[in-house]
Amino acid sequence: MEKVQFDVAVKTITSRDRRYQSDGYHFLKDALDHTLKTLRKDELIEHRHVSGLELLEGTVEYALSKFGPMAAAVLESWGIREGDDIGTMVFNLIEVGAFGRSEEDSPADFRGVIRLQEELQAPYRPTREVLSRTKSGANGTSGGTDIEPPTRGNQPAKSKEL
Repeated sequence: MEKVQFDVAVKTITSRDRRYQSDGYHFLKDALDHTLKTLRKDELIEHRHVSGLELLEGTVEYALSKFGPMAAAVLESWGIREGDDIGTMVFNLIEVGAFGRSEEDSPADFRGVIRLQEELQAPYRPTREVLSRTKSGANGTSGGTDIEPPTRGNQPAKSKEL
């Protein structure tokens, strides 16, 4: 199959499948380029096939570097919520001739491999518990499950706390 111009391929796809935005397809192409560059740097191989897992990991890395804490929201705005969505988009691009494939490639390569939203949000989750539970009451009895706010340090009280 002859390679088609990427923009033409995206217009063809988005005219018949509106689940994913054209910006999402362009992002996916950039994420694939990023993944290939990373693999070439690591393995010193010029032309190499990219597996579903490698593309998903590269997509997460690229999204985090490009969008930071907003990565999950940006991808979701384009319709990309799970690894399955990336796989569907890849196979849409293969179908119109924009991407190539090997005989072993399958949409199943993307199913349940990673939890995309989880991976995109993980670096921005707190690494310590924000609210601490009380250890015991003043008279030595258990304080139960009361939650105390973290100490403020030298921060002034907010007006609603006065």
